[in-house]
Amino acid sequence: MPSSELPAAVPAAAPVAALRERDAARGAWSRVAARLGTRFWLKAVGTTAFMGLFFVGYFHLLRNPLQAPIEMPLTDIDRSVAFYSWALWPYISLWAYVVMPPALMPNARELIRYGWWVGGLCVAGLACFYWWPTAVPPQPLPDGHAGFDLLRGVDASGNACPSMHVAAATFSALWIDRLLRDLVIAVWLRATSVGWFALIVWSTLAIKQHVWWDVVAGLLLALAIGVPSLRGWVARQPGDKMSR
Repeated sequence: MPSSELPAAVPAAAPVAALRERDAARGAWSRVAARLGTRFWLKAVGTTAFMGLFFVGYFHLLRNPLQAPIEMPLTDIDRSVAFYSWALWPYISLWAYVVMPPALMPNARELIRYGWWVGGLCVAGLACFYWWPTAVPPQPLPDGHAGFDLLRGVDASGNACPSMHVAAATFSALWIDRLLRDLVIAVWLRATSVGWFALIVWSTLAIKQHVWWDVVAGLLLALAIGVPSLRGWVARQPGDKMSR
C-alpha cells in the first residue's frame, strides 16, 4: 500500500489521570462552596463554642499558675528577629486560619473526628501550662505602637511554652493542605496557605510574644498529634467524585 494511503496516525490519548485532574480542577470551587455549606451551623456554633472553652482554660491557667512561671531563655535567633509592629496582623489572623479546616470538613462525622483531635492538642498544651508554667522574658519594645498594650494586658507573658499559636497554626496547616488536595485545589493556593502559616509562626517572634524554644515546642506538639490525626482520613461527601 502506498504511503500516501496509509491511515493517519491516531494522536496519543492524554493520560487518564491528567484528564481526570483537569476535569476535577474545573469544579474545584463549586466543591469548596459545597463543603462550606455542609453542616454550616454545626461548624459555626461548634467552632465558636470550642474556642470559647479553650480560652476559659487558657486564661484561668494564665492568671492562676500552679507555681511561679519559669522564664524561657533567649537565643541568638530571638535576638536576630527584629520587632515589627505590623506583624500583629498576621499574629491575630490565626483565628481566621484555624477556622478553615472545620469549615472544609465534608460531613458531621469527620467534623467531630477533627474536633476530638484538635481537642487533644489543646488539652496537651494546657497540661503543659499547668504542670510547667513558663513565661517570656521581658523584651523592650518601641513606644507608640497601638494595640500592643492591649495585647500585653489580655495575653500576658505567661503560657509561653509550647506556643499554642504555633501549635494551632501547624495543626491547621497540615489539615488545610490535606483538605485542599482532596478538593483538587490549585497548587498556588495550597502554597498560599503554607505562606500564611509561615507568616503566623514568624509573627510570634516578630512581636516578641514568644521565643524560639516556644516555637519549636509548638511545632513538635502539633506534629506529634497532627500527623496521626491524618492517618486513615477518608473524605466522603455525596456528589463529590474526588472524595476518597
